[in-house]
Amino acid sequence: MTRSHLDPSAVEAALAGLAVTAPPALATDILVEVGLADRYATIDSPVGRLNVAWNGRGVSTVELADDDDAFEAHHVARTGRVAHRAIALPAELAMRIDRRLGGDRRANVPLDLRGRSEFEREVLLKAAQIPRGEVRPYGWIAAEIGRPRAVRAVGTALGHNPVPLIVPCHRVVRSDGSIGQYSLGGPDKKRTILAWEGLDPDEFEQRARAGIHYTGSRTTHIVCLPTCRHARRTMDRHRVGFRSIQAAAEAGYRPCKVCRPASGATVAA
Repeated sequence: MTRSHLDPSAVEAALAGLAVTAPPALATDILVEVGLADRYATIDSPVGRLNVAWNGRGVSTVELADDDDAFEAHHVARTGRVAHRAIALPAELAMRIDRRLGGDRRANVPLDLRGRSEFEREVLLKAAQIPRGEVRPYGWIAAEIGRPRAVRAVGTALGHNPVPLIVPCHRVVRSDGSIGQYSLGGPDKKRTILAWEGLDPDEFEQRARAGIHYTGSRTTHIVCLPTCRHARRTMDRHRVGFRSIQAAAEAGYRPCKVCRPASGATVAA
């Protein structure tokens, strides 16, 4: 049969026979992949069950898993996108999050930070660089991003962190050494997470109340923030405390190149 003798009705019938009904979830899958909708699933954490929402751009929300209806309503109010319940996180994403919470900062967890200002993004990405089991003051973040006077704004940005734990805002404390507030359930949960990471919040605050905001090593003459891994390795008999970075400098101590204790040292919270 030549092209000119094809029966249109026969062609239509043949094409109809090729039709396959699209899976019911296909439309949702496409919207999630392009970032116009989200899925969410629940994971365990040191502070209880968490809802984690994600889309093709990355993780968009981490919240306490108290009530699915409330979570979905809050999610759509904040992002403008519907969140659909899933059985579990994708295996690759779950593995990356698990590694990240375990302290592996090389584990790349993609984030969807749409709606955050450039300043807020800088704050969150700098907080993500703080190692597990260590803390930094708000002024340190402000100085590190080149905005040394924006300490309050840093606190506000961290208070609105949409992806806590993955971006570890719990590792940022007040410049006076007190633990401070936490967006994922308040200061008690912040203390729980820090303790889970190996930090003793009570000891940290006691040292701060005693005026010890920096820790030096008599053997290396290097001064660190108290929770820096180098400071924590210093033996008690070699450890010396300082109230200020200026006092450490006057005593002949140079700042650690890892924790950079001079960042934000003169800024009050």
